[in-house]
Amino acid sequence: MISQVKWLSFGTPADPADGVRANARSDVPADDNLLDVYSRTVSDTIERASPAVAHIEISGERDGRRAHGTGSGVVISPDGILLTNNHVVEGASKILLSLGGSLKFPARVLGRDPDTDLAVLRAETRETLPALALADSKRVRPGHIAIAIGNPLGFQSTATAGIVSAVGRSLRGTNGRLIDDVIQTDAALNPGNSGGALVDSSGRVIGINTATIMGAQGICFAVAANTARHVLTQILMHGRVRRARLGLAGQQVSLDARMRHRTGTPQASAVRIFEIVPDGPAAQAGLRPGDILIGLDADAITGVDDLVRLLDSSRIGTTVTMRYIRDDAAQAVDAFPDERSR
Repeated sequence: MISQVKWLSFGTPADPADGVRANARSDVPADDNLLDVYSRTVSDTIERASPAVAHIEISGERDGRRAHGTGSGVVISPDGILLTNNHVVEGASKILLSLGGSLKFPARVLGRDPDTDLAVLRAETRETLPALALADSKRVRPGHIAIAIGNPLGFQSTATAGIVSAVGRSLRGTNGRLIDDVIQTDAALNPGNSGGALVDSSGRVIGINTATIMGAQGICFAVAANTARHVLTQILMHGRVRRARLGLAGQQVSLDARMRHRTGTPQASAVRIFEIVPDGPAAQAGLRPGDILIGLDADAITGVDDLVRLLDSSRIGTTVTMRYIRDDAAQAVDAFPDERSR
């Protein structure tokens, strides 16, 4: 027996058809329309960005053994400059790039930076290559569309879509050092995606795909584009990245209006310290886990990428003033950064 449906309304009764019409308001987008807009956005972005993501094949020697491997790379300059992961090309004596399945040419390493798991390659070709622009990753927020493009498990030009899950993460790299300013995403990554592009809905590179947590569902990471831009500049200028070191690890946090007013801090975000290296410059200066870094000398620290950028070679062996918040009070202390070991 079919039970009678009771329609509930406020005010005068209406028939069931009126209830259906009331729910189908013209100013509320239907789900299929929303999905269609999302699909077109993702599809158009993949079409624009995929031609600039290269398949990388390497051969060489690692740990005394002959090694062969594959990965991905991102062309960021039409004259053949690429970004990829350090672990993709480490130990490589021969590198072969493929673009679009038809263009194939060798490449050489211009410089590697194990601290960020990034490397810069030069494609040995006279072809003008499709290239992607690096975005300002500081503008990336959780919930933004994230599209990962690479060559997972040997399948060329594969794309997965998701969202940015978190920004300003720190991740321990294969060399044991913490990689700062990492974007977390749920866009699926697999072996072979390493070095590929994480792009936004406009096709700009917001990160270089670097790692996934095996056994976890939807926890994948990319080195933020601002860090990649800094590494690229340093390698093109010096052949390597020279850095000052404070000996700490932190994560970007938001500062609520009450804290900003109480401490006289104008910015909306800063870096909370969660690890201090024993006997490092930060420890010697008296900084502690839980302190919130808000500035270095006259510069504001609004995120981990600011700290990475400011601790360049010019800070090595000099005195810097670290401004921070502890116990709801703004404080300052002098620190003496040393040089990170190569």
